[in-house]
Amino acid sequence: MNKNKHIAVLLGGWNSENEVSRTSGTAVLKALEELGYKKVTRVEYDRNVAQTLQKLKPDVVFNALHGKFGEDGKIQGLLDILNIPYTHSGVLQSSICMNKFVFRKICKAYDVLVPEFAILKKGEDKNNEKIIKKIKKPFVIKPIDEGSSVGVEVILKDMEFDITQYEWKYGDEIMIEKYIKGKELQVAVIDQKAVGSVEVRPKFNLFYDYASKYTPGMTDYIIPPEIPAKKNKELLALGLKCHQMVGCQDISRVDFLLNEVDDRIYLLEINTHPGFTPLSLVPKIAKKAGISFNEIVEYLINNAACNK
Repeated sequence: MNKNKHIAVLLGGWNSENEVSRTSGTAVLKALEELGYKKVTRVEYDRNVAQTLQKLKPDVVFNALHGKFGEDGKIQGLLDILNIPYTHSGVLQSSICMNKFVFRKICKAYDVLVPEFAILKKGEDKNNEKIIKKIKKPFVIKPIDEGSSVGVEVILKDMEFDITQYEWKYGDEIMIEKYIKGKELQVAVIDQKAVGSVEVRPKFNLFYDYASKYTPGMTDYIIPPEIPAKKNKELLALGLKCHQMVGCQDISRVDFLLNEVDDRIYLLEINTHPGFTPLSLVPKIAKKAGISFNEIVEYLINNAACNK
């Protein structure tokens, strides 16, 4: 373990998750200091990041970014061009997992259960209304390529939803999916192993939304989930399968729903850049499995690479 490596921690940015990224990045900076790395640089992600990194010449970039431009393949491609090793997954895996529609298509090809879904397009109100009528309430509206549940809306049977009044804040396409009531379950995968799982129970909101994720006291975390041992074993195996089917590397969090009606597990998404905030799930799961936060950070540094 070469503590003389120059580590650049990339954080922040200009998307809807920049503050979450800064919180994750700050925690990583603290861990690197505790681990004894002698040269660590905090790099705020902006449009001049290529020039900044070329001047710094770091040995490794720790990618603590979340959301657009950070975990969708764009910064990964730039780092490949600059030939700077970086943490987490590469271009292809990142872009696939960030695009919910593309990812769902791949899931279906691998016979992984996902909620019924479709795409709604701005300006195509008549077709959109047909799709909504087909999916039927209750349903969920999601931006295609945002994280941290930004822009997610659950529309229950007794709620009004008029697509002609939708504000389209997150692009010209959104995803609609059938709402499934059940347990929200997540699996942490580290070093090609499903190290554990968690059940999240929001105390005040209908689902594990942005506020529930990042506001202390709003969610209960049950590790392991209160489900039969056989079902949890199935969950862990499915989490690893999903991580591997798109070629994710080093670390991921795989999100599922356990349908309370048919008792089947439905995949929602894979997060290739799971959060490192005080409330983030992967560090909680890892800690229960005997893996410290600092050990995760060191593992990611040691496995950083280009052209993944």
